Amino acid sequence: MKELIEKLMAEGLTEQQAYKAIEVIKNFAKEKFPIFGGAIDKLFSKYGPKEEDDFMP
Repeated sequence: MKELIEKLMAEGLTEQQAYKAIEVIKNFAKEKFPIFGGAIDKLFSKYGPKEEDDFMP
């Protein structure tokens, strides 16, 4: 997932924006494939920031 964050940042997103984009994708996938909600949460949980204020300036 770090590689994906770095790719998004190379495209001009800030680190905070990159994590937000991934969160949007995660929520979209859960909405479209609710049967896989638990697996999606588990997959993405280890890659996101632990706390919201990790990105506060």
